Amino acid sequence: MSEPTGAARRRGPFQVGDQVQLTDPKGRHYTFTLEAGKSFHTHKGAFPHDELIGAPEGTVVRTTGNVAYLALRPLLPDYVLSMPRGAAVVYPKDAGQILAMADIFPGARVVEAGVGSGSLSTFLLRAVGDQGMLHSYERRADFAEIAQANVERYFGGPHPAWRLTVGDLQDNLSDTEVDRVILDMLAPWECLEAVSKALVPGGILCAYVATTTQLARTVESIREHGTFNEPAAWETMVRTWHVEGLAVRPDHRMIGHTGFLLTARRLADGVEPPMRRRRPAKGAYGEDYSGPGSGSGRG
Repeated sequence: MSEPTGAARRRGPFQVGDQVQLTDPKGRHYTFTLEAGKSFHTHKGAFPHDELIGAPEGTVVRTTGNVAYLALRPLLPDYVLSMPRGAAVVYPKDAGQILAMADIFPGARVVEAGVGSGSLSTFLLRAVGDQGMLHSYERRADFAEIAQANVERYFGGPHPAWRLTVGDLQDNLSDTEVDRVILDMLAPWECLEAVSKALVPGGILCAYVATTTQLARTVESIREHGTFNEPAAWETMVRTWHVEGLAVRPDHRMIGHTGFLLTARRLADGVEPPMRRRRPAKGAYGEDYSGPGSGSGRG
């Protein structure tokens, strides 16, 4: 049985073509690709790539300026934050939530709209594996080109489970029997009809949006569409901690708001979603409300 795509690049001694992440004594990272005969240069001196080729991960190298650097392969979260960008990347904290809360499993058939720089595509491909399917749609050809280069650089070549289409999802979606749909776009509510037709009963729609206005309209549009259960919405924040002896405290900086996530599950054909029993907050659908279904009864 052959190894999954990209697995050979994640273990064993360093090889030519591997990505290497150096960490200096102050914790700063430097990422480069190993090439025979080349040298890595900093203002603290240099060292030859050949010194790392064939060496195990966790090796410490010293520059001509006698500065020590720890050499490891970059983890996927490190890789996506340092790769070339066309659009903003999906942060690892959000990608991790998408993989977990959208229940991305090996062999899953997934559709993604809004590829950006390929960050989330890389996470999704690693989760579905070679036997799964990821069909990504990106409106902009320049973004798609950057994303393809980033994904193939990580896996060491084309991934057998990936298909990339340049164009709007709602105009081009032809996939059927899809398990999961991930929407990272400005107006996900415009795709609900196409997504509903593509998803299997019980399949999950997951949307990633940046603003409260987008979040509200997407949630209300899902409710109005009538083919999904009650959507759940949330955001995540990550706060690191400083731990040194008895000095244990939260760091002064944190990764705060990056976007909102929401999920909803496809109902069986012909089934109406159960009526919500929870009363909306007073004024939630007041005179100034102009979202989907405004004026209709809610309870």
